Amino acid sequence: MNIQYKTLDQLKLMRKAGLVVGQALEIMRAAVAPGVTSLDLDAIAADFLKKNNATPSFLNYHGYPNVICASVNQEVVHGIPNERPMVEGDVMSIDFGAIVEGWHGDSAISVGVGAISPENQKMMDVCEESMWRGIAAAKVGGHLTDLSYAIEQYIISQGKYGILREYGGHGIGTEMHQEPHLLNYGPAGMGPELKPGLALAVEPMITRGTEKMRVLSDEWTVVTGDGSYAAHFEHSFALLPDGKPFVLTALDGGRARLGALGVEISDLLS
Repeated sequence: MNIQYKTLDQLKLMRKAGLVVGQALEIMRAAVAPGVTSLDLDAIAADFLKKNNATPSFLNYHGYPNVICASVNQEVVHGIPNERPMVEGDVMSIDFGAIVEGWHGDSAISVGVGAISPENQKMMDVCEESMWRGIAAAKVGGHLTDLSYAIEQYIISQGKYGILREYGGHGIGTEMHQEPHLLNYGPAGMGPELKPGLALAVEPMITRGTEKMRVLSDEWTVVTGDGSYAAHFEHSFALLPDGKPFVLTALDGGRARLGALGVEISDLLS
């Protein structure tokens, strides 16, 4: 397996890309409201990239036509922005990547449009927390699927949710998608050993129904097979030379959410 390990200086560049992604997603989160379209969000992201001398990771990636992926309700991932106005109760997932000086950042959030059902809010909360549990499980000397196990165990402890099998997290660096592929389920203790310099995008995708999915005729949009709503969260993080994690796409480096799980983040990128 060809895994790219980064130096501290390279991770500093990835942090720059990560901050562009994290800041843009917060602007898009604040813009989500009834009547707003996903194309409006796409324009916000494109403008933010331009202002920050960054380029999009997604645009023209294998022919993808936009700057963000915007997936609504039963759309899980890779939804193409369009002119449909959002309505109260929608669940919108926004996935966004940026390149700074050749290095990628990649992150995703799910956001409720106006007032949403308690069931959909819980699904989003479970998905997001499972991502943090996965990151918290990353320890130097551990193994890749320690993260997979932590993600799955948290999700199944919270109720009956489908965990997508065909899609997962990935290495990230000078390309958006690198080895290794990170499953969101499975036993711990498997896969490559975790070492300093490893950067991973952790991205659980869950549904309120089954894990079955299908791809629409646009050859991008992934939807649930049973029409159930879905959620998607993602952060890119790295294990630093001091052995501690740092979340490259989180504005605070992951300090608050990882701290709540008893994990201290590295100060090397602060």
